Amino acid sequence: MNLLLHICCAPCLVYPHEALTDKGYAITGYFTNNNIHPFTEFSKRLDTLKDFARTVNLEIIYDESYNIREFLRKIAFNEGRKCGICYLLRLEKTAAKAKEGGFDAFSTTLLYSRYQKHEEIIKIAQELAKKHDIDFYYYDFRTGWGRGITLSKKYGMYRQQYCGCVYSERDRYFK
Repeated sequence: MNLLLHICCAPCLVYPHEALTDKGYAITGYFTNNNIHPFTEFSKRLDTLKDFARTVNLEIIYDESYNIREFLRKIAFNEGRKCGICYLLRLEKTAAKAKEGGFDAFSTTLLYSRYQKHEEIIKIAQELAKKHDIDFYYYDFRTGWGRGITLSKKYGMYRQQYCGCVYSERDRYFK
């Protein structure tokens, strides 16, 4: 299978990369994350991903635009649905890119985190698969949560302390 894998960050990629390559899948990564705030955090995550990709020889398509305005405009006054909107924005781009690039399917490293809304991600991805006429590949990467943490520490990766958006940053640090 030729898979386009949306990547939220390098630490969340480590286990999915291992699991998918062990299955013999051809993976191309796709970094598109306009939700990450502030720009310095976006840059740290991008640099960490580039370093890891070189280490494991993974081809990645990088969307390095920092269009936080798009994200904030969609979220404003919709804070109760912010995660779903965020998933939709990123997975919409991924599904479209997968179709455009002739991939067999798309997936996301968001399915690795125990802190993400797993069922909501699946539902959105399945709807986008139909819309773009491309398969969504589901894998419950949470089974490798501990291994991913161990490996990301072994690689000496920058490990962020919040999901990415200004709301998750607030929730993490403002107590």
